[in-house]
Amino acid sequence: MNRKLESGQLFPNIPVARLGGGEMVLGQPRAGHDWQLVVVYRGKHCPLCRKYLSTLENMQGKFHDIDIDVVVVSGDPEEKARDFAQELGLSMPVGYGLSIAQMQELGLYVSHPRSPEETDRPFPEPGTFVINADGALQLVDISNAPFARPDLEGLAGGLAFIRSRNYPIRGTYAA
Repeated sequence: MNRKLESGQLFPNIPVARLGGGEMVLGQPRAGHDWQLVVVYRGKHCPLCRKYLSTLENMQGKFHDIDIDVVVVSGDPEEKARDFAQELGLSMPVGYGLSIAQMQELGLYVSHPRSPEETDRPFPEPGTFVINADGALQLVDISNAPFARPDLEGLAGGLAFIRSRNYPIRGTYAA
């Protein structure tokens, strides 16, 4: 069983290959932003990911306006990730090749394909992570199915509230 990441803990900086060359480190904001939103998607085979990432692409500006960098990543190989990003017209950084060990480090659920037509390898179920300026996990949402993901409008609004009011990390109670 995977160990789930807990809110408030330091996010593990995970290097992944980036479309266009080089690598990016999940949990390290770029482009002058001090927070980062990391969205893990299932892969090119997922029609719900297509819709979710298209919406996220159109909403990037709302996150950038509150100084949150946006990146997406999957376990797809480079060719599938590149084809998917091109089909959707993604301008945000796209990571690919997330290994099963990295998926487990993030506490993600990992699924086997239902058939070779779906995909050819185990893949992560959706995960959403918001890493704050201290490198701590401000928000975590991990799902075991493609149908349960944070509403992006609600997420953007909630993060704007958190940032404007210095709202604390929630869910840190330990008995």
